[in-house]
Amino acid sequence: MDEEFDEQLLRGRVYGAEPGEEAGPEPGHEYRELVGGPLDGQLLDVTGWERDELECGAALIAPLGRYGGGGRAHYEPRPGDPDRWDWEGDTP
Repeated sequence: MDEEFDEQLLRGRVYGAEPGEEAGPEPGHEYRELVGGPLDGQLLDVTGWERDELECGAALIAPLGRYGGGGRAHYEPRPGDPDRWDWEGDTP
C-alpha cells in the first residue's frame, strides 16, 4: 500500500459500525476502501479472507442504498488497484 492510502485508512470509518460509533481501522487488520455507491468512503475489514474471496468482491448490506435496509451494494476490486473496491450497483 502506498503512503497516501495509509493516511486514508487512518481517517476512514469501518463498514458495519453503528452511526456515531468511533469505528476506525484497527492495527493488524487488512482493509479495502469502498468507492462510490451508498458505502462510499467506508473501509471493509477483509482480515482472514481467502484470495478467491478478495478477487470476487462483496455484496454488502446497504441501509442507504437503492433498496433500503434489505438491499445489497455490490463492490468489486478495482483493476490495477485491488486495495480499492468500486461500486457496481445495488440489488434487492
